[in-house]
Amino acid sequence: MKAQGAGAIAARHVFTPEVTAQLKRIELSTRGLVESLFSGEYHSIFKGRGLEFSDVREYQPGDDVRAIDWNVTARRGRLFIKELVEERQLTALVVVDLSASKAFGTGEKPNAHIAAEVAAILALAATSNNDRVGLLLVTDRVEWYVPPDTGRRHALRLVLEILAFNPEGRGTRLSEGIGFAEKVLRQRTTVFVVSDFITSTTADPQLAHAMRKLAWDHDVVPIRLTDPAASELPNVGMLAVTDPETGRRHVVNTSRRKFRDAHRERAAEARAAVDGIFRDLQLDVVDIDTREEYLPPLIGFFRARARALR
Repeated sequence: MKAQGAGAIAARHVFTPEVTAQLKRIELSTRGLVESLFSGEYHSIFKGRGLEFSDVREYQPGDDVRAIDWNVTARRGRLFIKELVEERQLTALVVVDLSASKAFGTGEKPNAHIAAEVAAILALAATSNNDRVGLLLVTDRVEWYVPPDTGRRHALRLVLEILAFNPEGRGTRLSEGIGFAEKVLRQRTTVFVVSDFITSTTADPQLAHAMRKLAWDHDVVPIRLTDPAASELPNVGMLAVTDPETGRRHVVNTSRRKFRDAHRERAAEARAAVDGIFRDLQLDVVDIDTREEYLPPLIGFFRARARALR
């Protein structure tokens, strides 16, 4: 992405008193949670954590021959092996889907607010361990990218970006953002994708390919926000509905059972296609029902992953 001037940045961010208040609420509500629940388990949940070179030492019987440093061995005339230690600093990228479907929600909070709070928890959990975390905002295009960095101020900036950002796109094409992430990430990264994944392989035919390429080198964790009401139409007779992503307005007859069943089946087929991608790539999916408290499934993921990787 090209750097944008101050005018462009101001035009794409809406800093209102409500946004500031929401930022403060998120900071206060997540601070204790991160410190009490994630501090001891955070590092243990990541697959394939990298190793970095520490030193060399003389070979001893039983050492892994694959660790032999042949350059040092040639210079000194004796076998030496490389000593590797686990990377002290991890990298995470939070990808947030800002498509217009997030405006929908039958819970206490709009799905967009829940996405922001989940992203805040992940960002603050990373920075509380002095790890790098970045942000990628997507719709049907790449909207905004903040490279990974450390520090609480950086994490709060990421949360503010999510709350104040005014996207240009309204549709969903996650493959655009996922493909961008695969290109810009230079080291192994845990990529959290926060989205409702309301899409189909027909609408986004490159989704499976993009996810596969990203998951080849990185640890991808889909966090799916689900509102069951999105796939169930009530029987209320004639109903005017507007597609939030296209703006198209339709009048439908919800009293027709065949119409309601067809809508439910289309939603189920789209979800099954996305589930198939997750299953094929063996991804750990965090499903969050937006009508309920989102913390239990998020905490459950952290703890289940920690147990599985021990």
